[in-house]
Amino acid sequence: MEKISWNTIEYLHKEKTSDWYWIVGIVTISIALISIILNNIIFAILIIVSSFTLSLFASKKPESITVDINDIGITVGKNSYPYKDLDSFWIETHDSYPRILLKSKKVFMPFVVVLIENIESEKIHEFLLKHLPEEEHTEPLLEKLLLYFGF
Repeated sequence: MEKISWNTIEYLHKEKTSDWYWIVGIVTISIALISIILNNIIFAILIIVSSFTLSLFASKKPESITVDINDIGITVGKNSYPYKDLDSFWIETHDSYPRILLKSKKVFMPFVVVLIENIESEKIHEFLLKHLPEEEHTEPLLEKLLLYFGF
């Protein structure tokens, strides 16, 4: 069975300054106070807990994971994506960080983004063409916004 394998990081990570945490805290408290003034205590609690959780996740450093592409599907770390659960793929090489965008058939997880490191994207492209159609995709707007704001 033919296989392509490489190691990469889980996601792109930007170091956070103390100013970033101050901004997140001020925005969180502002939204929570407005919610309390408007008599929506549950929403205020949701905002505070969500912001705290998001800040914890944003400060976490990404782990190194192994990506395996074989005749059955794609394995990214501990997650497996069989070809039958995927619609198509696109390899984005124009940005500073090359990546594979996999379009999933699942409603709640429409795209899987896999970073490419230390391997030729042409080799991956040729292998994936045997199993999936190629279709141009762009990263979801929410993911681009989160990267822009440092999450």
